[in-house]
Amino acid sequence: MIVAIDVHYRAEKAKVVGLLFENWQSKSPIDTYVIEMSKVAPYEPGSFYKRELPCILKILELIDLTAIKAIIVDGYVYLSDDFRPGLGYYLYQELSERIPIIGLAKRSFQNNIKNVVEILRGTSKNPLYITSVGIEVSTAAAHIQEMHGSFRMPTLLQILDTETKRL
Repeated sequence: MIVAIDVHYRAEKAKVVGLLFENWQSKSPIDTYVIEMSKVAPYEPGSFYKRELPCILKILELIDLTAIKAIIVDGYVYLSDDFRPGLGYYLYQELSERIPIIGLAKRSFQNNIKNVVEILRGTSKNPLYITSVGIEVSTAAAHIQEMHGSFRMPTLLQILDTETKRL
């Protein structure tokens, strides 16, 4: 089992969605978890994890983590070539380094080149930026590349994004 998590913010509130699916080629989720959180931390440049991590940990309380082989987050595991921790790394630490974390970002981040694998999906000219911990970044990128769908974003991650933004 794999879980992908996304968070959407409205003022001081957050909607957190976790999409559970069987394998990297899955076309549809097995289950969807949704929670609303109030009073989330304000955005702090360079410390995004302070806002997002509590939301992710809250949704993970609803999921049996013993069956999870990987977690995909919207963001970075490492923020720089010198392994400056990002959201994914902090999540990995919170989970006692038991579950591999794959960070998927839509934009490049500063001088983060060595720890990132760029992939192109479908006919998109814009890459996705993959980082990881607990799994080789090349393997993580291959998994994202093989996910179902012919567009830049895999089908399940499109479903996740839509559900997260739904009022």
